[in-house]
Amino acid sequence: MNTHNKNYNRSNMRFIAALIRMKLSKMMTFRLSFFGAFFVDGSMFLIQVLFYQAIYSKVDSIGGWSTSEMIIFIGTFSLINALNMMIFFFGTNEIPNKIRNGDLDHYLTKPVNSLLRLSFESVDPGSIPLALASILLVLYGVKQVELEVTPQRFMAYFIIVLLMTLLWYDLQVITRSIPFFTISANNIARMGDTMLELCLKVPGTLFKGAFKVIFYFFLPYGIMATYPTELIVGKLSFPELIYGCFIVALFTAFTLWFWKLGLRHYKSASS
Repeated sequence: MNTHNKNYNRSNMRFIAALIRMKLSKMMTFRLSFFGAFFVDGSMFLIQVLFYQAIYSKVDSIGGWSTSEMIIFIGTFSLINALNMMIFFFGTNEIPNKIRNGDLDHYLTKPVNSLLRLSFESVDPGSIPLALASILLVLYGVKQVELEVTPQRFMAYFIIVLLMTLLWYDLQVITRSIPFFTISANNIARMGDTMLELCLKVPGTLFKGAFKVIFYFFLPYGIMATYPTELIVGKLSFPELIYGCFIVALFTAFTLWFWKLGLRHYKSASS
């Protein structure tokens, strides 16, 4: 059984790697698509930086967050967003359509994990420049904070950024899998996107009361850029670090369970 599982996992990974190679080759052939994604992402990135620059030209800090810390926060959320756009956004975003149209049948008949294939079949390298720009912005913010950040802390920062990217993926899959159970889930997806945009502009530590519960537990967008930023500037406590890891593990487990539950409710186009 263990040997079978290992072979199945290897098969999944080989297939995903082949999908990514094909997608990259196609993107390089159609360079307009590549640079179009870079232009859109870069424009949004620049608008956000200018937005906060305008705010902090009037005040020194907001809720205890200095200008330099907000620069790191913006760069961190932008980095997580870039990873999201590069790896799984376009794949998971098509899940509702494939469920409604019956196109999911094609994925269920293949000897590859259906969720993995859906997630990674539409990788988009157009956000690579945005990821690099985000890293540079984080480094600039760190320099402005005037803290000595060790290589170990940078490594821990990038690890938690990857964990928060996984959390974003979990929430994306959950909200896009609602059509398994209802005809339309557009409003739910839009609500999730609206809350995400709010947390993109406001560090999680500024939320209080019910908003804190919502954005730290039920829809934990509030910790995605907040925790990595607090870690790199030395403000993240050990209990918060443990909590962040717990939330990622909890939502990943729930996502896998929810996907399997959805497949059991899925009505094939051929049925």
